[in-house]
Amino acid sequence: MRNILALALTLGAASPAFAAGGGMDLSNTNLVVALAFILFIGILLFAKVPSLIAAQLDNRAEGIQKELDEARALREEAQTVLASYERKQQEVQAQADQIVAAARDDAARAAEQAKADLEVSIARRLAAAQEQIASAEASAVKEVRDQAISIAVAAADQVISKQMTAAEANKLIDAAIADVDAKLH
Repeated sequence: MRNILALALTLGAASPAFAAGGGMDLSNTNLVVALAFILFIGILLFAKVPSLIAAQLDNRAEGIQKELDEARALREEAQTVLASYERKQQEVQAQADQIVAAARDDAARAAEQAKADLEVSIARRLAAAQEQIASAEASAVKEVRDQAISIAVAAADQVISKQMTAAEANKLIDAAIADVDAKLH
């Protein structure tokens, strides 16, 4: 501080105002401002303000560096998490694709099985229908035969009854009895 004060006085004494012989004239504003500035700088240096400011700036720089380091670490962690989620998404997508493919295969197999089952069912129903048709045909043929026999017997009865006499009828009855007796014994 004393060095600064001495410097200020030396500068003040060496000023053009001293050289002109006027001494220290405080009405000279340039001199007053210069002395005030030098005094202010001296007080700042005496109070060690530059070292305090430097220390605060260093602390602030360290804080900013720490924040940058944390930000880098968080960014790296975020990138790691993002990569992990992207891998999981790809795995899930692959699983979903496999599930869809398996479902399509199952649906195709089920469709083929349903088609085969339908063909078997149609074949069974067709066979059953053919059996019913054959049965109905046989029944109709039997009915027609029975009806034809009944009509033929009735017609033969009428024809025979018109042409036959009582003596001939008795002969036929006796022949039938003899025929039955011969076949039974």
